[in-house]
Amino acid sequence: MKRATFAQSPRMVTEASQSYSFSRRAILLGGVQGAVGLALAGRMAWLAIAENEHYSTLSESNRVNMTLVPPRRGWIVDRHGAPIANNRTDFRVDIIPDRLENKGHVLGLLRDILKLPPEEMDRLVADLEHAAGFQPVQVAENLDWERFAAVSVRLPELPGVAPTRGFSRSYPAGAAVAHLTGYVGAASADQYKQTRDPLMVTPGFKLGKDGLEKTLESTLRGVAGQKRVEVTARGKLVAELATRPDAPGANARLTIDVGLQEYAARRLGTQSGSVVVIDCLTGEMLAMVSMPAYDPNAFSDGISHLEWKMLSDNDHVPLMNKVLQGLYPPGSTVKPMNGLALLESGADPGQRVNCTGALRVGNGIFHCHKKSGHGPLDLKNAIMQSCDIYFYEMVRRLGYDRIAPIARAVGLGQKFDLPFNSQRYGTVPDPEWKLHKYRHDWTVADSLNASIGQGYVLANPLQLAVMAARLASGRALQPSILADHVHRGAAPLPVSPANLQLVRNAMYGVVNEGGTGGAARMLVPGVTLAAKTGTAQVRRISLAERGSGVLKNASLPFKLRDHALFVCFAPADNPRYAAAIVLEHGGHTVRNLDTPLIGRDIMTYLFDRDRALASLAEAEPTWGGDIKTRMAAESAAYRAAAGAPPPAVGAQTELNATAPTDAPAVRAATAADVAAAEELANTAAPGNTVAEDGTTERDVP
Repeated sequence: MKRATFAQSPRMVTEASQSYSFSRRAILLGGVQGAVGLALAGRMAWLAIAENEHYSTLSESNRVNMTLVPPRRGWIVDRHGAPIANNRTDFRVDIIPDRLENKGHVLGLLRDILKLPPEEMDRLVADLEHAAGFQPVQVAENLDWERFAAVSVRLPELPGVAPTRGFSRSYPAGAAVAHLTGYVGAASADQYKQTRDPLMVTPGFKLGKDGLEKTLESTLRGVAGQKRVEVTARGKLVAELATRPDAPGANARLTIDVGLQEYAARRLGTQSGSVVVIDCLTGEMLAMVSMPAYDPNAFSDGISHLEWKMLSDNDHVPLMNKVLQGLYPPGSTVKPMNGLALLESGADPGQRVNCTGALRVGNGIFHCHKKSGHGPLDLKNAIMQSCDIYFYEMVRRLGYDRIAPIARAVGLGQKFDLPFNSQRYGTVPDPEWKLHKYRHDWTVADSLNASIGQGYVLANPLQLAVMAARLASGRALQPSILADHVHRGAAPLPVSPANLQLVRNAMYGVVNEGGTGGAARMLVPGVTLAAKTGTAQVRRISLAERGSGVLKNASLPFKLRDHALFVCFAPADNPRYAAAIVLEHGGHTVRNLDTPLIGRDIMTYLFDRDRALASLAEAEPTWGGDIKTRMAAESAAYRAAAGAPPPAVGAQTELNATAPTDAPAVRAATAADVAAAEELANTAAPGNTVAEDGTTERDVP
C-alpha cells in the first residue's frame, strides 16, 4: 500500500508582512518609552511643583542654618517705673550634648579659649554627665566680646558648641526682691518632654521658676525670633542672612516701691523675718519683704549643689517666702481687733477690770505678762499696756464666738487675690472648727488663749498687715500687687465708726502715751504712729520656771525663742500707710533689731527718706554690713565648715532643685511650726501664756 507523502510548503515572507511586524514592535516600544517618559515627566512635575517647598527647605537647610532666638522677657517695674527685674546684654556659650564630638578635644579648646579655671571645668564635666542629650549645658555666660568672638570663629573645630548673643535676666536689688519676683531658669527635661517646644531647649532661653516670674510667665515671655546663617558643607560660617526679630514680652508694673522694698530688707538686718507695707487708701502693697533670702541672680545663672545645700540647711529658712508661707500665733497684735469685737458686742469701753497678775478660772490660774499686775484698767489702757488679764476676763464673759467674726472681717484667715501660688491662710478658730478638726469641744481655756493671740490662732504677715490697714481705714481693703489690678472702692467694715476710733486712739496710746511701744515713737515732726506690739510664745513655760524666773530668749536656742510682732499705721490721725513686721524667734534680744524700732524706721522712710537712710547707715555696720556683704561672709563660712567636698560634686549645677517656695526645707519648716503651735495649744497647762513685749528681756540695752 502506498503511503501519501505531504511536503510542508515554506512560509512566504513578504515586504508587507515585514513592514507590519516592524511597525507593531515600534509602536509597542514607543508606547513603553512614552509611558516611561510620561512617568518621568510626571515625577519631575511632582517634585518641581508639589514637592517644591519640601525639597527647597531641605536644600536650604544644607546651605542655611536656622535657630530660634530666645525672646526678651518683659521687665518687672515698680510703681514709679524703676526696674525690679530687667534684661542685660549677654554673650554666652553652651554645649548641646547630642551634637558634641571628640569631647576631650572640644573641652580642652574651650578651656584654653575662654580661660576657664579648674573648678569651672569640673562643673562643666559633671553637668555634661548628668544632662539630658538635648538639654543645653552652660559653659560660660556674661562673656566679653573678645572671648565670645574667639569661640565663634573656631566653631568648625567645636562641634556641639553653641555661642549665643542675647539677653539674660537681672535683678538689681538682689536678695531684697527674691521672694517677690522669684527667678528664671533653664527649662527642665520634664518640661521639654511635656511640651516638645523647641524653644525649651534653645541655648539662653529661660522661663519663670517661682514667684511673679512664674505666675506672670505668659505675659513676660514674648515670642521667639529666628536667626539664619549661610554655611559651607563643613559648617563654616559664610554670611548672616535676614533674621526674624523676637517680639519682647510685655512689662508688668507692680504697686511695690522698690526703694522701700530694699530699705525694709536691709532694715531687718540679721533677723529672720518679714515686712509688709500697705497703702491705706487703695490697698496697694508697697513692700513685701522676706529675709533672709537667696540671690535670684545666682539662681538664674544656675547654683551649685553646695549652694543649694547651704540654703536648705540654714535654720532661718531663706528659701521660704515668710510673708505668705509663714504662719505665726499673732500674739498681742490682735488685742486692738479683740477690743473692737468686744465693743461691737456691747462692752462698755469705760468698764475696768482689775489685773492682779493672775486670774483663776476653774482649776487653772492664767497669768499676765506683768507678774505684779496692772491694777484696774479700761479698754484703752488694756490695749496700751497689753494686759492679758483684761482680755481673759472680757472674752471669758462674752465668749470667743463674738471675736471670731470680727477677726475674719479684718482679714485673718482670709485668702487674697494675688498672683502667687504659695499662700497659706492660717486659722481663726471657733467651737465648730475645733469640733470638726479635733472632735473635742471648745473650752474656756481655748477662749482665753485665743484672746491673746495664742492657742489655735495662726496668721501670716500679709494678713496682719491687712488687719492693720482695715483698722486704720475702716474699710475692707483688698491687697493688690499688680498696678493694673487694684481693688478700688472697698466697702466699709461692718462695724461702728465710733468703736473703730476708740481702738485707733488706744493704738496711738501704745506708742505715744506710755504704752508698750514707746520705742516706736516717730522722729518726723508732725507725724505720729499708732501701733500694737506683740510676742508669740513657741514653747511651754513650766510653772516652776515661771516661779523661779522665765529663761531669757538670749539663753535659748534660736528655734525656742519667742516670735516678735508689730502692726502699725501712720499718720495716726489720718492713716495713709499700714505695716506689719514679724521676726521669727526674734525674742526682743537686740534693741535696734527689735520690731518697734524696725517699724519706726520703715514708716520714717515713707515720710522722711533721708532721716531713715541716716538711721540705717549708723546701725548697719554693727550687723556685719549690708545684705550682699553678709551673704558672702555666710557663704564663705559655710564652705569652710563643710570642708572641701569633691569638686565635681560641690560645683555641679543643681538641676533637680524644686522652686524655693516648694523646697523640702520649706515644707519641713512650715510643718514643724504648725505642729509646734498645735501642740502648744493642745497640751499647754493653764497659765502657760505668752510673756508680752519683751518683759522677759529686761536687760535689753
